[in-house]
Amino acid sequence: MTSVMLLVGTKKGAFVLQSDTARDKWEVSPPLCEHWPVMHANYDPATGSILAGAKSDWFGHAVWRSTDMGATWTHSSEGLQNAEGEPPVTAVWNITPANGVLYAGVDPGGLFKSTDGGETWSEMRGLRNAPGREYWMEGGAGLILHTIVPHPTDPAKMFIAISSAGVYATDDGGETWEPRNKGIRMSFAPEEVQKVANAGNCCHRLVMSPNDPDVLFQQNHEGQYRSSDAGRTWTEVSAGLPSEFGFATAAHPHKPGTYFVAPLTGPEVGRYMPGGEAAIWRTTDSGDTWERKTEGLPAKNAYMSVLRGAMDVDTLEQAGVYFGAANGTVYGSTDDGESWREIVTGLPAISSVEAVVIP
Repeated sequence: MTSVMLLVGTKKGAFVLQSDTARDKWEVSPPLCEHWPVMHANYDPATGSILAGAKSDWFGHAVWRSTDMGATWTHSSEGLQNAEGEPPVTAVWNITPANGVLYAGVDPGGLFKSTDGGETWSEMRGLRNAPGREYWMEGGAGLILHTIVPHPTDPAKMFIAISSAGVYATDDGGETWEPRNKGIRMSFAPEEVQKVANAGNCCHRLVMSPNDPDVLFQQNHEGQYRSSDAGRTWTEVSAGLPSEFGFATAAHPHKPGTYFVAPLTGPEVGRYMPGGEAAIWRTTDSGDTWERKTEGLPAKNAYMSVLRGAMDVDTLEQAGVYFGAANGTVYGSTDDGESWREIVTGLPAISSVEAVVIP
């Protein structure tokens, strides 16, 4: 029987939420991964494993793995270290499976891979020679590689996003990387960095169109942007939104041009939903116009934020859209964001939400 699973990363462990395809009732697990803060949890369909990237102030960083849908867990950090003399890895921010390989994005600004299901890891050191690296700088959460977007048909191609470095792409399996940030504003950066303008900006989240891997969409520190040429150039599409700032964005799995965002007040004025009124904004024309969706969301005193990894969609024919707020509440929609309902509340602060359909 087909089921839907939400993998939720929080400051006090991962949670697994499960439902049938109706998605009107959800079972919620207790906190998993021994309460380690989990930045991102994901599912590997090739092995049926749940993976979680985590960091503990006491035990360090590791990737947790469950092969029995969350009932039991092991963890490993073997190989998830930088060479001696280099800044140490402090956290695992993203876990993404693709083509039989697991990829891990870490702080500070590194990319690792595992070919044995997460038992051992090795650094993809080509990223260390990426052009513009001298302009990378720490964002509020550090120098974090938070987004990994594999190409759907070409294993040699991949996009990543780093705060604050921007979007990078490889066409040769990670041997070389190219910054792809032309057209992105960088008003926060020093003048000499702005002149370079192709590295050092702060992409908060990057997603790919469901029908064309050259079409990308991103929430940046300074606006929403789209690209139709695999990130080589970008066009801002923030007009119509209540704020250019935010972290989360998601692409509809069946409707090209349909994206969801959660605008927040600016970085110096709270980083919460404007006016304390919860709203998700939707575009159906790649950002040319935007619609505000509020039905079922709290209309007042909703000073919540939605972090960069905390929005996702499932792939059912009538796709579900989900987001988790930093106040520990997960919301879901089964009508393309027209209306929303609370799935669970009272969780620890949510860092990520990953939606998975299990056949």
